[in-house]
Amino acid sequence: MLNRKILSELIKWKNTPGHKSLMIKGQRQIGKTYIVTECFSKEYDSFIYIDFIKNPEYIEIFSDSLDVESLILKLSVFIPSARFVPGKTLLLFDEIQECPRALASLKYWTKDGRYDVIGMGSALGLSFVSKESYPVGYVDHMPMYSLDFEEFLMAEGIDQKVISSISDYFSNLEKLPAVLMDRMMQYLAKYMCVGGMPEAVNAYISTRNMSNVHSVQKRLIADYRADIARFSPPEVRIKAQKCYDSVPFQLSKENHKFQYSAVESKGTATKFGTSIDWLCDQMILQKVTSLKRIDYPLEAFSDETNFRLYPTDVGMVVGAYDESLKNAILLDAEKKAAPVPSLLGLSKGGLYEALAADMLYKRGYSKLFFYKNEKNTSEIEFFITRNGLPTPIEIKAGRSKANSLTNILKEHDIINVGYKMSSSNVGKADKLVTMPLFMLMFI
Repeated sequence: MLNRKILSELIKWKNTPGHKSLMIKGQRQIGKTYIVTECFSKEYDSFIYIDFIKNPEYIEIFSDSLDVESLILKLSVFIPSARFVPGKTLLLFDEIQECPRALASLKYWTKDGRYDVIGMGSALGLSFVSKESYPVGYVDHMPMYSLDFEEFLMAEGIDQKVISSISDYFSNLEKLPAVLMDRMMQYLAKYMCVGGMPEAVNAYISTRNMSNVHSVQKRLIADYRADIARFSPPEVRIKAQKCYDSVPFQLSKENHKFQYSAVESKGTATKFGTSIDWLCDQMILQKVTSLKRIDYPLEAFSDETNFRLYPTDVGMVVGAYDESLKNAILLDAEKKAAPVPSLLGLSKGGLYEALAADMLYKRGYSKLFFYKNEKNTSEIEFFITRNGLPTPIEIKAGRSKANSLTNILKEHDIINVGYKMSSSNVGKADKLVTMPLFMLMFI
């Protein structure tokens, strides 16, 4: 069983007095149903599960009155084994986007307060639910992602105490032992190849075979394309698929700015902009927006017309390429010559950016920015707001100097720390902090 950190968040929600009903939203196929049904349900004496896709007849239960007593009566008829024990019962409404009135009913379950209720659905399906059905003010929200790097380490069998010890090196700005550095960089390369989709992680853990992982990733990519066709509005369907397909290959270019012309000859924002927004809303892609200048708050100085796109799971980027790229990534982490050196060279910068975007996104940084000064070629791959201040993060696939970051730290008093994330060990020089890439899991 994969250890997921969201389980502790669910238990915290359960134990919070007066908590509301809960909505869990995330990509498809990231293990939302599994974590609640197989793990969290054990926290209750009674567990009532309703899947509105598998059992569409349950939609009828919510067709008229949403009074809790009325719903309990109808649920008891449809599910004779259901037991409603006040304070000890969990109801899970899975694929809730198929029954908008079940979503609306969360308001009344919250007001009643005797039973815990979780609504769950993919970001894709929930985009169809009308605003009138959404119980604003009566639900807590909990996003869920595919496995992050820390969860991948736990799947590899790395004890939480080891991860905590590495976190101490991060907090204290102390150099890690060389053997630990090398080993963690190799784990990071494996994570880049596998990503965090549970099925891909399970394929790797159970077989240790990257070919099996690659097969899973190819099928997941095909499933996502099918989901785009199923759930997207007709006017964006084909365009959204084209944009999704183009992202990994745009990242292999020297300039990682998303270019509409790379999707289609003479492509424009007018034609494809809505499709990109839709893909980002569904948590399939994440947008990293350019900064016109470095100032606070970052959002006020962003240029929405200039952006980069990354899949929300790094494995979905690597899986889009040929399988031989995985071997090149792993050999590179082991400091061995790749069989086709140019293969990784073409994509290395974009892949490490995609890795960093994955790790920051899963740390909860939903708004990411980049900065590029065309006049002096200064470039910072990521800007985040951390501890209330703009924080630059420069990504280096190797050990090259952070000239852009050094200059920006000198020029901007508003920044009190900047991070160079690379294959180098921990170090600090004035406001510049150097760290190995895997420590992004603590930023």
